[in-house]
Amino acid sequence: MRITVLDGHALNPGDLSWSPISSLGDFLVFDRTPPQLVANLIGNSEIILLNKIKIDESVLSICPNLRYIGVLATGYNVVDTKACRAHGVTVTNIPSYSTDAVAQHVFAFILNWTNRVSIHCEDVKNGGWVKNPDFCYWKEPLYELSGKTLGIFGFGNIGQKVAKIAKAFGMNVIAKVHNEKSFLGEEIESVSLEELFSRSDFLSLNAPLTDETEKIVNEKTISLMKHGAYIVNTARGGLVDENAIRFALDSSKIAGYATDVLVHEPMDADNPLLRAKNCVITPHIAWAAKETRARLIEIAAGNIRAFLDGKARNVVN
Repeated sequence: MRITVLDGHALNPGDLSWSPISSLGDFLVFDRTPPQLVANLIGNSEIILLNKIKIDESVLSICPNLRYIGVLATGYNVVDTKACRAHGVTVTNIPSYSTDAVAQHVFAFILNWTNRVSIHCEDVKNGGWVKNPDFCYWKEPLYELSGKTLGIFGFGNIGQKVAKIAKAFGMNVIAKVHNEKSFLGEEIESVSLEELFSRSDFLSLNAPLTDETEKIVNEKTISLMKHGAYIVNTARGGLVDENAIRFALDSSKIAGYATDVLVHEPMDADNPLLRAKNCVITPHIAWAAKETRARLIEIAAGNIRAFLDGKARNVVN
């Protein structure tokens, strides 16, 4: 059984072991695969694993041995699942592996704004405290989270974890859910989309990218927001209109935008957010804690074992 990983570097640049997967067959890893070489590197593999590599009819039609595609992520939009079904290829994903890490990243962004740790640390190292006549000082206003309202768009596993952390900080939590029958838990209020934008001091985006959610943050919805509110995006770049975000930052309509994801990744040199004021960008690392990546490898191995045993799990097609 040939198992090939087409873009393994992001998941495992060398600090983890592939052994949970490599023990299952004839194993080969490519750090990266150029689009024009996808079919060639798949070769006669029955099983392939990938993250951002696109698989469509043009690839499937010339890889007749392929029987299984394991997406090393929760989102699987890179794979044409209908074409895979037509070719008898099973497609699986990795659900719920990064919940804790992504929720943690949401609050790394939020606390960066409220406590301004990096700004004050830098000033202290530049001699600001040495020169100051007082025992304390602050370069920018500091804020408590207690009593502030956090709005959550997308109330799946990650959204629920974000809500739990927010409640621990004493925040008021409101959420827009897809299914109005969803259980929100105690003291979490289900609101309309308009209320979500208009009432949030901090808005956390935790929804998948779909036709319905694409550019849900746009000029119109931003106009509903409080002057000086903040937006956090650890979901998908396509949830926002990046030009509208840039305008809202430049006009100070919103006080800050923090994102781990962009519409195009890697980042385009002309991305409107690159030099926007009060914009914090990290390179899609919310999921990348070492423990999280190790968990992903274990789940991926379990998915393959289940498939080989004729009991495929986490199937998305």
